Amino acid sequence: ATSICCVQENVLQRVLQLPVVSSTCETLQRKYSSTKESHPLMASVCEVYERGVQGAGALAMWGMEPVVRRLEPQFAVANNLACRGLDHLEEKIPALQYPVDK
Repeated sequence: ATSICCVQENVLQRVLQLPVVSSTCETLQRKYSSTKESHPLMASVCEVYERGVQGAGALAMWGMEPVVRRLEPQFAVANNLACRGLDHLEEKIPALQYPVDK
């Protein structure tokens, strides 16, 4: 099924919604959570890392906001091209529509 790109559509969101990608992410999330639950030391290390990543991500977004605003038209064109490329991939590779276990 071919999707039509629109202003709200984001190529990253579309990729994350592909069953093959979303099922892989879910599996990785379950394994990560399971590892944190079964190893208390690992859980504390992971929590420190997660807080650091969140803080760094927020700082990076704040610093990049003016640049992103200025480059918004170029991002829109790139997103549109990427969406069309994804349409083509989805058409040519039907396996993208199935979870990893299938």
